[in-house]
Amino acid sequence: MIFQIPRPEIPACAWKRPIGLGWDSPYTVRYASNLDDGPWHGMPLGGLGAGCIGRSPRGDFNLWHFDGGEHIFNSLPACQFSIFEQPEGGEAQAYALCTEAPADGSLSRWRWYPQEKGTYAALYPRSWWEYEGVFASELICEQFSPVWAGCYQESSYPVAVFEWTVHNPTDRPITLSIMLTWQNTVGWFTNAVKTPQVRVRDDGSPVYDYQPRWGDSTGNFNQWITDFHRVGCLFNRVRPYEDIREGEGQIAIASITNPATETYYLGRWNPEGDGGEVWDYFAGNGTLPDTEDETPASPGEQIAAAMTIRFTVRPGKTRKIPFFLAWDFPVTEFSEGVNYYRRHSDFFARTGNNAWTVVRTALKHSDVWKEKIEAWQSPILKREDLPDWFKMALFNELYLLVDGGTLWTAATENDPVGQFAMLECLDYRWYESLDVRLYGSFALMMLFPRLDKAVLEAFARAIPKGDDTPRIIGYNQAPAIRKAPGATPHDLGAPNEHPWEKTNYTSYQDCNQWKDLACDFVLQVYRDYVLTGAKDTAFLWECWHAIPIALDYLKTFDLDGDGIPENSGAPDQTFDDWQLRGISAYCGGLWIAALEAAIAIGKILRENPPEIPTLEPEDYPDSIDRAIASYQSWLAQARPIYQEKLWNGNYYRLDSESGSEVVMLDQLCGQFYAQLLGLPDVVERKYVEIALKNIYQSCFLKFHNGEFGAANGVMPDGTPENPDATHPLEVWTGINFGLAAFLLQMGMKDEAFQIAEVVVKQVYENGLQFRTPEAITPEGTFRASHYLRAMAIWAMYGMLDSVNSA
Repeated sequence: MIFQIPRPEIPACAWKRPIGLGWDSPYTVRYASNLDDGPWHGMPLGGLGAGCIGRSPRGDFNLWHFDGGEHIFNSLPACQFSIFEQPEGGEAQAYALCTEAPADGSLSRWRWYPQEKGTYAALYPRSWWEYEGVFASELICEQFSPVWAGCYQESSYPVAVFEWTVHNPTDRPITLSIMLTWQNTVGWFTNAVKTPQVRVRDDGSPVYDYQPRWGDSTGNFNQWITDFHRVGCLFNRVRPYEDIREGEGQIAIASITNPATETYYLGRWNPEGDGGEVWDYFAGNGTLPDTEDETPASPGEQIAAAMTIRFTVRPGKTRKIPFFLAWDFPVTEFSEGVNYYRRHSDFFARTGNNAWTVVRTALKHSDVWKEKIEAWQSPILKREDLPDWFKMALFNELYLLVDGGTLWTAATENDPVGQFAMLECLDYRWYESLDVRLYGSFALMMLFPRLDKAVLEAFARAIPKGDDTPRIIGYNQAPAIRKAPGATPHDLGAPNEHPWEKTNYTSYQDCNQWKDLACDFVLQVYRDYVLTGAKDTAFLWECWHAIPIALDYLKTFDLDGDGIPENSGAPDQTFDDWQLRGISAYCGGLWIAALEAAIAIGKILRENPPEIPTLEPEDYPDSIDRAIASYQSWLAQARPIYQEKLWNGNYYRLDSESGSEVVMLDQLCGQFYAQLLGLPDVVERKYVEIALKNIYQSCFLKFHNGEFGAANGVMPDGTPENPDATHPLEVWTGINFGLAAFLLQMGMKDEAFQIAEVVVKQVYENGLQFRTPEAITPEGTFRASHYLRAMAIWAMYGMLDSVNSA
């Protein structure tokens, strides 16, 4: 292709797939109750916390995350781009740009695009459709939303940009028309069940009723807008209340017009019919009848609108035509009456009437937005030391920033960038699981550090609080209270209650008993301080009050007084189907590293009094000195005992009491964090090197010959200790990336990239793209899609950067 106007540069490392090509044997879920939408997932569009829409590699819009924390996967055929083309003196043709016709027989007059005629490519937050072999013109649609590192305004915007580049390689003029049709879905995205019932499903996880008002279009109406050179359709709804509520607001589609283009529209049509009222005009000459109709939809009626931009491209010339999709749903509701404004409402009014204002903003700034995205990505894409598969996955795994049921609230005095949260996953629907984000939050910390700190500040506020609500634990049916005062919560709550205020939603295990959460909290706090410049002492003060409380609570599980809390024999850590007994390598190492981090934090605060006096302990600095002395005393006991009881000459034993000889993949996570943060080692480096080599051999190379990634725990020869075990025999994507980061830290680059490449291929070659799971099995199954921990691939990038700068 030869373009005078620059052709869109699709990075060589972008994930690519022929348009509409299916999968012969995509991976399927391990448990029937887990979510499995199938492989037709593409890169999502939208801002962080603003809601997002997914568009698949076959061209349909099929994922709808407009209701905070909730998931809808359902193709809407009327939401679609279509192309009309007629070379001068030639035959006209028109196609709707999806390779699959509606299964219900609707839109039967439409002609659907043939499979494998072009390529879909994605490198978050950009993706491309390159159409080939059908039209005489050369067409590329590039789509993106304004998300880039360090952007705390535009990254929240509810908008998608579609930039069409059309080149005429022939010797005749070609008339084209690009049509965007959209169904009015305003009002659909809120739970019709205001008091959802919570129940426990077959895997022990709590779930609740979610019934969106899908298809309830009563009162919806469409308005055609001409605003100087801006044209489009505004989708609205007759509102039954004076105040704006969840699910209420607007959607808009738009483009621009100029003397060289023609604009046509159809303000209201039936998306459940045969589509002839649209297609008969469009397929004939690329036009629409220019009729407006703002009549609200009757009960049971569906309405849509269409617009098209028609133009002629001379031989050898190129045109660019932009389209925009914007929405404004400013309120998200959790339990009935618990409402928050979304972050984008800080920059647009909170009336729910601002979709067109978002359009106008996008029209003015979209070129700059794209430049910002390219400037952010370019230094990484230009690195010759990074393989293409790694660059691809590094950016594409960021899809979860908008897709992960993401919440980002409006700013307040206490939360100047708002409150932020992502789900652990769509199957385990609670926010910011602290154990999972130990690896999974590296991306947020590196790209949006103020948001990651906001999450940790929310945990700090929650640690002292208690909740005596009784419940039954799914794993063993034992009774427990929801949240013990002083216990570090597992999560920040769920979409059906009140996130940030009601924590510890999960009830599969009694997380008050977990031995890793307090350590995870302290280590992440110190990590965010050290790796964002080591100057933000205000952040340390915000979190300090919770650190002694959390560590003191965890120390109560040191039943024999040897300085290390023991695991109880129940699964009481992130591998929550895996029983550890006594001192464990995983939790014990995190404990030692966390004590060192707490000492380091205490010393920093000892020398830096808080700017806000209310944060200062009553007997500052003596209280900090006492805490440091306690931690030093515990460490003096713990470090030699850890080595003595767990080192077997080749690796660190799973624990001190079970007698297991399993090689645990993540046994030295605490050491990884200690090295990362410049803390004293948990164990000597010579033992780290030996252990990592054995982990690499046993868990990766000897586990199914390294074809699937590294298993969580196997015998030294790579075989199962228990063939019926669950977590030990799964390949956890995020834990594998975490191990790879550790290997990079230790100079084992070849081994790190070998493991990570296998895992990336498992995801992107088996229909798991843009729904990366927690776990993959050698049987071709997965568990827990759209999983937070997989963003740990950014920990690898962080290690590469630190190694290169050392």
